Amino acid sequence: MSTVAEALRQARAQGLDRADAMALLGALLARSRTWLLTHDDAPLDDAQQARWQDWLARRRDDVPVAYLTGQHEFHGLMLAVTPDVLDPRPDTETLVDWALDVLDALPPGRALVDLGTGSGAVALALKSRRPDAQVSAVDLSPAALAVARGNGERLGLAVNWHEGAWFAPLAGRRFDLIVSNPPYIAEGDAHLPALRHEPLLALTSGADGLDAIRQIVADAPAHLAPGGWLLLEHGHDQADAVAALLHAAGWQAVAHRQDLAGHRRCTGARRPD
Repeated sequence: MSTVAEALRQARAQGLDRADAMALLGALLARSRTWLLTHDDAPLDDAQQARWQDWLARRRDDVPVAYLTGQHEFHGLMLAVTPDVLDPRPDTETLVDWALDVLDALPPGRALVDLGTGSGAVALALKSRRPDAQVSAVDLSPAALAVARGNGERLGLAVNWHEGAWFAPLAGRRFDLIVSNPPYIAEGDAHLPALRHEPLLALTSGADGLDAIRQIVADAPAHLAPGGWLLLEHGHDQADAVAALLHAAGWQAVAHRQDLAGHRRCTGARRPD
């Protein structure tokens, strides 16, 4: 019968990252990282060993850890995650932090919307930090929206969920803040094979990856209150291109925020008058 230490050695021998291995084994055994380190002689039963071998094989095939465990922590919230939604990235917390800074400068009760919400990560993180805010979220995928709704219900966070493409289900509505982590990878990008287990709809957007951002930049003014902000996440090398789109459309106070690696990961601006 295999032990915790032997299971981790198997993962290392197969080239798995130690953090991934610890996360997977912790989820498998419903134990913390500290417990794994202090109980490395604890045995795995036959069923656990069989699942461990399956998870190792699937992780070697680039299946995200979150899809195997069914959950991922984001901005302090534990979210349910399925292959119907993107695995939330730590870099996206940059978008949340910037949005919170914008909200902190506004009176309570302001309205915001998260476009392309996926698992609901951004919308729910904002609602959890600003319970007074009126938070809406939109996604084109009914399956993704079901995951987001489930997360909201489980966490007890009230968000208005809307099914549709970008602003389509928001006719006549205006917000003080619009945030979005839209698809921004170029079709045919060399990194796509490694992301093959995640929904392509949430990853790619045209030949240069900017089609969705172009549409959001063009349509957002009609849905923003005077002085309202639009904040966008994008690729690590797309900041100048996104800023150019905003400048060309007459947006004001165009600025960037850096991610944990120091890349300009988000670009935002205020609504043109």
